[in-house]
Amino acid sequence: MTQRKILLLSVSAGAGHTRAAEALRAIVCTKNCGVTATHLDVMHYVTRSLHRLYVDFYIFLVQRAPGLWGLLYRITNNAKPDGLAHRFRRWFERLNSKPLLRKIAEFQPDAVVCTHFLPAEILSGLIASGRLNCPVWVQVTDFDLHSMWVQPHMTGYFAPNEEVAFGMRENGIDATAIHVTGIPIMEAFSAPLDRTVCARELGIDPNVPTLLLMGGGAGLGSLTAIAGHLLGLQENFQLVVMAGKNEAALAALQKLAQHYPGRLTPHGYTNQVERLMACADLAITKPGGLSTSECLAMGLPMILNAPIPGQEEHNANYLLEEGAAVSALIWSRCNTGFGICWPIPPSCRRCGSRPGRLAALAPRITSATPL
Repeated sequence: MTQRKILLLSVSAGAGHTRAAEALRAIVCTKNCGVTATHLDVMHYVTRSLHRLYVDFYIFLVQRAPGLWGLLYRITNNAKPDGLAHRFRRWFERLNSKPLLRKIAEFQPDAVVCTHFLPAEILSGLIASGRLNCPVWVQVTDFDLHSMWVQPHMTGYFAPNEEVAFGMRENGIDATAIHVTGIPIMEAFSAPLDRTVCARELGIDPNVPTLLLMGGGAGLGSLTAIAGHLLGLQENFQLVVMAGKNEAALAALQKLAQHYPGRLTPHGYTNQVERLMACADLAITKPGGLSTSECLAMGLPMILNAPIPGQEEHNANYLLEEGAAVSALIWSRCNTGFGICWPIPPSCRRCGSRPGRLAALAPRITSATPL
C-alpha cells in the first residue's frame, strides 16, 4: 500500500512556526495511519535575498526598530491584497523561491500544511496557475489574524481560537473551511513530569521557588537587564533564563551568573523546554503564540513582557482578556530594545508570593492543543 505524503512548510522567522510544524509532524509519526509527514523550513529553499527579507530583516526590526515593525504590521494588515505593494512582494517571492517549487514538485505531496503565510501565498499562486493540485491547509500560530494569512485557493484553515475563526469569516473564508483546533504543540507539554526529578537533572534546586525568564527562540527582550533587576530584589527565588539562539545574551547571562552562584541558571537554545517549565512556578515571557500555548498546557502562570509590536501585542491582549496571564507590558528602553518595566508592578510581584493567584491563572483558557 502506497503511503500518502503530507508536506509541512514553515519559516524560521523566530522559532514558533517551525515548532508548530514539528508538533504536527510528530503526531503523524506516532500514528500508524498510512501517512508520512515531512517538514521543510522554506528558508532553506529560497534565495539569500528572500531569506534576508523574511528572517534577517525581521529580526533586525524587532530587535532594533520595533516601532517600525509594528507600523509595517499594521500597514500590510490593512493594505488591499491586489494593491501595488502586495503585487510587487508576491512577484519578488516567486522570483526568489524557485528552489522551493522544484523541491515541492520532486516531493509530490498528497497534502500541504503551512504554518506561516509565506508558503501559503507562494502555493496559492501555484494552484492558480495549475501547477499544484493537492489540498493546501493553513495553520495560524498566533491568537490574532493578520490578513496575509488569508490566501485564495486554500482548502482549509486551522484557527487557534474563535476570535481568529471570526476574523477568517470576516475576510470571506467559508465557515465550513475553518476548524478551531488551537495551536499545535508537542505532546511532551501535556505529559506529567516530576518537578523534583527534572530539577535535579537540570541542576536546579526543586525546593526553591523558581522563575523562568524566556525570550523566545531568538532570545529577545533585554534578558540580561531583566535578570539583573530580578536578582536584585529582596526575594527568595532562583532564576532560570532561556536565551534561545542569542549567543551574546547567553554569554552576558553566564557572566552575570558568576555573581549569583546557585541563583541564576542560563540556557541557550534547548530541546528541554517542557522540563524547565516543570521546574518553574512562574514564567516571564514574550507572548509568542507557541511559548504561551506551551505554558498554558503545562499549567504555568505567566507574566507577559516585551511583546513584539503587532502579533505579540494581540496575543498579550487575548491572554489578558481571558485572565490567563498578568501583564508587565513594558515599553521602557533597555540596551537592546524594550523590556520589563521597573519597578515590577505590584500585581506581578503578588503573583510570586500568592500561590492561589498563580493557580487561578492557567486553567482559564484552553487554546493550547497538545498533539
